[in-house]
Amino acid sequence: MEALNSIVGAINGVVWGPLMLVLILGVGFFLQVGLKFMPILKLGTGFSLLFKGREGQGEGQISPFNALMTSLSATIGTGNIAGVATAVFLGGPGALFWMWMTALVGMATKYAEAVLAVKYREQDELGNYVGGPMYYIKNGLGAKWAWLGVAFALFGAIAAFGIGNGVQANGVAQVLEANFGLNTSVTGVVLMILTAAVILGGITRIGAVAGKLVPFMAVAYIVAGLLVLLINIGNIGYALNLVFTHAFTPSAAEGGFAGAAVWMAIRFGVARGVFSNEAGLGSAPIAHAAASTKGPVNQGLIAMLGTFIDTIIVCSITGLAIIASGAWTSGESGAALTSLAFETTLPGIGGYLIAIALSIFAFTTILGWSFYGEKCVGFLMGHKILMVYRIAWIVMIYFGATADLGFIWLLADTLNAMMAIPNLIALALLSPVVFKLTKAFFASNGASESGETAAE
Repeated sequence: MEALNSIVGAINGVVWGPLMLVLILGVGFFLQVGLKFMPILKLGTGFSLLFKGREGQGEGQISPFNALMTSLSATIGTGNIAGVATAVFLGGPGALFWMWMTALVGMATKYAEAVLAVKYREQDELGNYVGGPMYYIKNGLGAKWAWLGVAFALFGAIAAFGIGNGVQANGVAQVLEANFGLNTSVTGVVLMILTAAVILGGITRIGAVAGKLVPFMAVAYIVAGLLVLLINIGNIGYALNLVFTHAFTPSAAEGGFAGAAVWMAIRFGVARGVFSNEAGLGSAPIAHAAASTKGPVNQGLIAMLGTFIDTIIVCSITGLAIIASGAWTSGESGAALTSLAFETTLPGIGGYLIAIALSIFAFTTILGWSFYGEKCVGFLMGHKILMVYRIAWIVMIYFGATADLGFIWLLADTLNAMMAIPNLIALALLSPVVFKLTKAFFASNGASESGETAAE
C-alpha cells in the first residue's frame, strides 16, 4: 500500500505541478482575451439572465437557474471552508490573491464550457439531455478525438466517488463528531437516506433541491462571514495589504505559520481556487447541458456566475475572515482554521456555524457530483447501468463516513486534475466556435440564439 501511495503521490505532484497550473491559467487567459474580457464586462448581464432564468425557456430538463444551482451545489463545498484555509496555511495570505486571479480567468473557462455543453449536447435513450466535455469532444472534434472524451468520462466516473462522495461524507462525519459527538456510523446512515431520497429522482429532483438549498446555505454563510468581517473591520485594511503584498513577496514565519515562498502562494492559491470553483475541470458543464435555455450563450452567461459567486464572494469571505481575525498564524489548517477564525470572533457559536455550514455544503456536493459521475458512467456504458451506479453511490457514502480516506483523497485529487487535461485541450481547440457564437449573439442583441443550432 505504501508503494501505491508513493506512485499516486508522485503522479499527483506532476498533475498539480507547474505545467497543470500554467495550462489552467493559460487556457483561461486565452479564452478571456479571445472573448475581449466579455465575462467580466458582462457580469451584470449574467445576473439579469439568472433572475429571468428561474423558469425554463427552451429545450431541456431543468431551468437555467436550477442548472446553475446544481453546478454550485457541487462547487460550493469543503473547498470554500477547508480549501481556502489550506491555501492560506500553506501559501500565506498571498494565496488568496492567486485564488482571485484563477477566478477571473476561470469565468471565461466556465463560460466556454457551458456554451459548448449546450451547443453539442444530445438526448439519450430516455429523452434526457446529456452533455459536457465528453460530448463536445465527440461531437465538436470528431471521431479521431473520441479517445479524449472516453478518458475524461473514465477519470470523472472514478474521481466522483472520491472527491464528490467519500471525501465529502467523511468531512461531514468528522465535523459532526468533533462538534456534536455524533457517531460517524449514524452520520453515514442519515446521509445515505437523505441522498437516496434525492438522487433516485434524477436531475429534475436534484435541480429542485439544489434550487432551494444552495441559495439558502450560500446566503446564510455569506451573512455569517460578513458579520465576522464587520467585527474585525479595523483589521480589514491590514488583511488586504497582506494579501497583495505576499502575492509577490515571501511570507515570513509568524506564530504557528511556517512561512511561504511566492511560488507556494501561487501554487496553493491556484490549486485550491480550481478545486473550489472547478473552472477547467469540466464538471459544471455536465449540469448546464440539462438546462432549458434559449441557447448556448444564454447559458454560458449564467454559468460564468458560478465561478464569481464561489471564489470572488464566498472564498474571499472565508480568506479575509481567517486573515483579519489573526487565526492564520495559529498553526491550524483546513476546516479547523476557518472554525477557529469564526469561533475567535463569535465565541460559543462560531465553531458550530462552521460545522453546520460544512455539513450542508458537503451534502449538496454529494448531490451535484452524483449527477456528474452518473453522466460519465452513462457515456461509457449506457443508461441501463445508471440505477446500479446510484445504488453504489449511496453505499459509498457510508464507507466514506466511517473509513480512513487518506489514500482515497490522494487518488481522487489526482484523477480530478486528470479530468482537466482532456477538457482544457478541447476548450482550446473549440475556442473558435465559442468566439463565433458569442460574436453572433451580441451582434444581434441575443436574437440569434434559438435552440441547439445557434449561429456557428
